[in-house]
Amino acid sequence: MSPFGRSLADGDRLEVAGAVVTLKINRRARRVSLRLDRTRRQIVATAPSARRLSEAAAFARERAGWIAERLAELPPPSPIRPGMTLEIFGEPVLLETGSGRARWHEGSAFTPHRISAMGEGEGFARAVILVIKKRALQVFTERTAVYAAELGAPMPKVAIMDAKARWGSCRAGRHGQPGSIRYSWRLALAPFAVADYVAAHECAHLKELNHGPRFWAHVKALVGDERPHRAWLRAEGARLHAFGT
Repeated sequence: MSPFGRSLADGDRLEVAGAVVTLKINRRARRVSLRLDRTRRQIVATAPSARRLSEAAAFARERAGWIAERLAELPPPSPIRPGMTLEIFGEPVLLETGSGRARWHEGSAFTPHRISAMGEGEGFARAVILVIKKRALQVFTERTAVYAAELGAPMPKVAIMDAKARWGSCRAGRHGQPGSIRYSWRLALAPFAVADYVAAHECAHLKELNHGPRFWAHVKALVGDERPHRAWLRAEGARLHAFGT
């Protein structure tokens, strides 16, 4: 019997072994399967059709031990608190309690950058994240301008997002209008070279809206071998998404 009092549907969520299990339909799937979505910190149970969603839910319950093991492998949540030091684009930044509006304080050769914010707990965390987002917008706007110019593409609109499924997205311009690129603000927590690769990657989409050979040729011309940066994101992406939770 479905816990919802109806037939299960794509997107329904269950709780198994203390984890959220999201049911998904994938028409190309050949069988029921489970996978860990590291960025969302949840399990995805996939079925080939709506008719087999109940089978996927049952399979998830049967694999409660496996689910608990996968969750234990995830990095622990990383709450934001005064006194901690973050790496923002590869540079140390001290978080401290301050008065007035949350703001970024530029460091020197002898002192680290600082972010000061009022409050404590969730209020302090929200204020710090807002400053990081502003810093991310500044850096990504600058790097996008550099790479768009190198590619001979019009400067796109740049925005910051908090997507869980991707680090960036690009929409090509139409009818003479500039394109737009959105970046995850959490990339500010990555080394500069990794974040800069993502900027080059998305700018390359201004020329090629695909991942074919010409697209990767553009990326390599901008940042060289992209493989170490992609590997870093695969290995550390879950940690970035755990920040502030």
